[in-house]
Amino acid sequence: MPIGDSIPVAGIRWDDVLFVVLAASLLGSALLVVTLRDIIRCGLALIVSLASLAGIYALMGAPLVAATQVLVYIGAISVLILFAIMMTQTKNAPSRLTFQTQAWFAAVAAAVIAIVITVAILATSWPAAGQRLVTATADVAHKLFADYVLPFEVVSVLLTASVIGAVYLAHREPAAPREDRP
Repeated sequence: MPIGDSIPVAGIRWDDVLFVVLAASLLGSALLVVTLRDIIRCGLALIVSLASLAGIYALMGAPLVAATQVLVYIGAISVLILFAIMMTQTKNAPSRLTFQTQAWFAAVAAAVIAIVITVAILATSWPAAGQRLVTATADVAHKLFADYVLPFEVVSVLLTASVIGAVYLAHREPAAPREDRP
């Protein structure tokens, strides 16, 4: 039995429900990124936030942007951040972090950004409801992976070198035993 385009009783389209779920997941995990005290959990919440954004990109009809979001931001940058945190974090961290003392400034900045985004949304002329924008992701993919394959590979080698450098710098030698201990 096919499901149909909308929820039978409510008449709401399934893609609208999926958008609301992804948007709520994005906002909730983004809020967790800035409020959790454990930095590892903050990094994991960042991955959930970026995955939700990739889902919204896919829902909008931009599969190349969604795949790039997953590969670059989740697969490379977030994992690199978590890896660096795990390699360099000490267990005796201060109980009150420095950036937590700037909460009022951050709240004012967030309010200003929210106002600017609201004004930009209200001033934009959006397409009619239900219409999707046509994207040319095949052209972008062809340019990136055919015409610009060398710069793409150079960036991948530089990212690999930066990971190796981070591992080398984070590697700690075991402490040598002190001779003057009894």
